[in-house]
Amino acid sequence: RCYENTYIEHRSSPYLTEECVQLLGSSMPENFHLIIATIDERQIASSLLVVDQANSKAYGRYWGAIEHIPCLHFELAYYQSIEYCIKEGIEIFEGGAQGEHKMARGFLPTTIQSVHWIEDPGFSNAVKRFLGREHEGMAAYVDELEQHIPLKSSKVLP
Repeated sequence: RCYENTYIEHRSSPYLTEECVQLLGSSMPENFHLIIATIDERQIASSLLVVDQANSKAYGRYWGAIEHIPCLHFELAYYQSIEYCIKEGIEIFEGGAQGEHKMARGFLPTTIQSVHWIEDPGFSNAVKRFLGREHEGMAAYVDELEQHIPLKSSKVLP
């Protein structure tokens, strides 16, 4: 309900259905952790953390709320997930796409791979050509973002 509400408020359609989340949660419960915020025992927000213990990675950001509370998004979708990763010894927390604002909170720009299969050969080739151009553009963008990282450099200056 929280996740769906947030997508509706942002004039978008949720891409994870309740059926999908229920199926994944029941078939792979060790990989899915739901973080819930409550006020007076009412659930007002939630965030889904997907954990790959074998590769020591966690993926967050499936978030939603039915009440707006400033900073609750980062507390639930990021800070609580980071705390879980530290406690469980998970080395990598992938905070999701978008958001230069995440850099101020210590999330550095990274690129990841996504694997998809498209049955139609013509459409598959068109997507492949687009992704080649997109890769070049994203590499330049990541280079630009790295010039603005707010963390101290580990390099020793001469």
